[in-house]
Amino acid sequence: MRQQVDWAHVLIQCRNNVREKIRPLLKKIDRPQRDLGIGAGGDPIENVDLAAETAIVSTIRKHEITFTLISEESGIVEYGESPRQCYVTADPIDGTTNLIRGAPFYATSIAVSTEPTLTKVHTALVTDLFRGTTYTAQKGRGAHKDDRRIRPSTNTSMEEAVIGIDLNSYRIQNIAPRLTKLIGKTKHVRHFGANALELCYVADGTTDAFIDIRGKLRTTDMAAAWLIIREAGAIITTPQGKPLRAKLDPKQKVEFIAAANLEMHTRIISLTKPEKEKT
Repeated sequence: MRQQVDWAHVLIQCRNNVREKIRPLLKKIDRPQRDLGIGAGGDPIENVDLAAETAIVSTIRKHEITFTLISEESGIVEYGESPRQCYVTADPIDGTTNLIRGAPFYATSIAVSTEPTLTKVHTALVTDLFRGTTYTAQKGRGAHKDDRRIRPSTNTSMEEAVIGIDLNSYRIQNIAPRLTKLIGKTKHVRHFGANALELCYVADGTTDAFIDIRGKLRTTDMAAAWLIIREAGAIITTPQGKPLRAKLDPKQKVEFIAAANLEMHTRIISLTKPEKEKT
């Protein structure tokens, strides 16, 4: 028998507990930190990452929920007697480098699904831990920024578009040729350093598109934002324009193009398509 859980309420409690638990750590974030090793996603674990993950897990377990955690820090961990009833995919701190360096753009991302696949995510939360803004979505119920329903931009002008592009990659020489035409078409290219939050900016119309074709981003980073994007009415696909289907796993990598509307999305795909794929 499946659990009846008000996941929207539980995720808000997770957010509140994360804020409470990391607050004392933020006061000494510029001090030397002890080495906690490498997380399941391949990045060094910081004290603040571990505190945020612990806050999420303890909140869910307080509700006596049985679940499987899929996290960038601890990896895949089962809790309770029937952990495969639901899956909680978390990036406890998205934008850890920003947080440590004092850049005000970092978030907590949590997605709940019935299976460990992106397309089965049904409830999601991304919270801006600096500004306090929270994005949420439930499948079939739209997306919200705090208590306000959000919609993406209707802008279709590439010249005026604000487009996020993640260029943080050792493969930059390989992907740069695919981005040259796009960058030449728009005057406003951005990257803030927390991809879950940047995707939410597409969902609420702050930006017009966000592109990551590096093959480096983990599904744990964007699982929650994937649902928020779709429920807001924006579009997110593979760089080839196909449905984005991926396993939820801290080692699973993904590429995507997210855009506010179909016209913007179609133009970006055309501009970023490799030469050998063009006819």
